[in-house]
Amino acid sequence: MTDPIDPDATFCAIPPHEPPRRNFLAEAASILIGGLVGLVPIAAGIAFFFDPILRKRQTMRGQTEDGFLSVAKLSDLPKDGTPLRFSIIADKIDAWNLFKQQTVGTVYLRNVEGNVIAFNDVCPHLGCKIDYKSSNNSFFCPCHASAFKLDGAKSNPIPPRDMDALDVRVTGGEVWVKYQNFKRGVEKKEVL
Repeated sequence: MTDPIDPDATFCAIPPHEPPRRNFLAEAASILIGGLVGLVPIAAGIAFFFDPILRKRQTMRGQTEDGFLSVAKLSDLPKDGTPLRFSIIADKIDAWNLFKQQTVGTVYLRNVEGNVIAFNDVCPHLGCKIDYKSSNNSFFCPCHASAFKLDGAKSNPIPPRDMDALDVRVTGGEVWVKYQNFKRGVEKKEVL
């Protein structure tokens, strides 16, 4: 037997596809928490990717904090002041890579009465490599005939300034040089 439906009765029916209001807050909270949890690995990945670029570090392995690199032993330099060219070899480091045993630059070293002098061998005129001429005991640039005395002073009007002297430190019988390149073609010595 079925119950008869009272035609005078009123029903408050909830449509079958409409969720109750209290589920809205739970769903909003779960979306917000899920978004925050999803941002953590994204932020960590971005920080990991940019860390090598943003971190302050040495650009060469073996370099001191103030930029000096080991070049030669003091005993390798002639005591009569004759200049010798030395290559500066170091492991270069960029943001993600290590390049072992790379030539950083070349310098002339002189031992003048126990005092070591270093010159960058790049001509301040246009950037060619300077040669040492033992026949007249002077430096000479083969590209445009710039000439320099043994103390690095220019001896003709072609170069705009003297040879670029570099800072030197002798520690424990080793010669350390702060190797730098300078702007070419200008009178004032400006670090690049």
